[in-house]
Amino acid sequence: MRITGKCLCLGADIDTDQIIAGRYLRTKDRAVWAEHVFEDLDPLLAPRLKGAIIITGNNFGCGSSREQAPLALREAGVVGVIAPFFARIFFRNAINVGLPLLECTCRCEEGVMVTADLAEGWVQVGGTCTPAPPLSPRMLGILTAGGLVEYWRHRP
Repeated sequence: MRITGKCLCLGADIDTDQIIAGRYLRTKDRAVWAEHVFEDLDPLLAPRLKGAIIITGNNFGCGSSREQAPLALREAGVVGVIAPFFARIFFRNAINVGLPLLECTCRCEEGVMVTADLAEGWVQVGGTCTPAPPLSPRMLGILTAGGLVEYWRHRP
């Protein structure tokens, strides 16, 4: 499974409250979440997320275990997120809602095209290819299905 998108660089320790602030969780309207994603981090960031692969620092998704955070990213058009490591609950929530993630330490060049192969385990930023641990066949199956609910819905 490969993902491709333009690179968007973010820092380390971005918590779920920075991804989608709690004040927007009173609604279940995912369009509202997409509109306000990263609002407290950078109010001008949400419109730049469509078609982006976020490359970020350590511990992305730390904090509250809300599954609205990866949903907000997916709804905003984020293609995937690459980080040296993720908060574990965020990692599973993202896979479960169909948002591709890969753990990798790679350089980040804003706006450059990024391709990542989640099955083979590599990330290419511009002309530089960096190895990464591949995702398990089960996680790839969940992502390919569009999330955990669809994965189980279509299993025999």
